[in-house]
Amino acid sequence: MFVQRVTMKFRHIGIVPLNIESSIKFYEEFLGFKIEVDTLETGKFVNKICGLQENSVRTVKMSSCGQIVLELLEFKNDSKVTKSKKVTDSGYTHMAITVVDVDKMYNLWKDKIEFTTYPLNSPDKKAKVTFCEDPDGNLIELVQEI
Repeated sequence: MFVQRVTMKFRHIGIVPLNIESSIKFYEEFLGFKIEVDTLETGKFVNKICGLQENSVRTVKMSSCGQIVLELLEFKNDSKVTKSKKVTDSGYTHMAITVVDVDKMYNLWKDKIEFTTYPLNSPDKKAKVTFCEDPDGNLIELVQEI
C-alpha cells in the first residue's frame, strides 16, 4: 500500500469549557497564554461545520510563545457541556507542554489547582512530569526535560 506523504503542521487544540472566562484566566495566569483572537462566529458555515441549528460560537484563540494554539469555544444556544475525563479514557485525554521548571510551577500552584501527583522523574530519567487540570478537568501534562 502506498501512502502519499503530505506537508502538515499542528494547528490548534479545541476546548469547550464550562466557563470560558475561568478558562481564559487559567491559561493566561498559569501557563502564560495570550489571547490572539476573540470573535463571535455565526451563520451557515459555523452551523454546518458543527452540526448545529441557528447557533453562534464565541471563539477565543490563545497562544504561548507563538507555538501552541488553544481554541476555546463557547456555544451560545444548544450546547450541552459536561465535565469529566481520565487519562485512561478513550479519545483525547490530555495535552503535554514542555516547561522549564516543573517543581517551581507545582509549588506555586498546588494550592490553587488540581494536580494528579507531585512531579516525578520518568523511568528513563530524561524528564520530570506531572499532570494538572484546567478549570474543566482537562488534563495538562507538564514535562521538564532533564
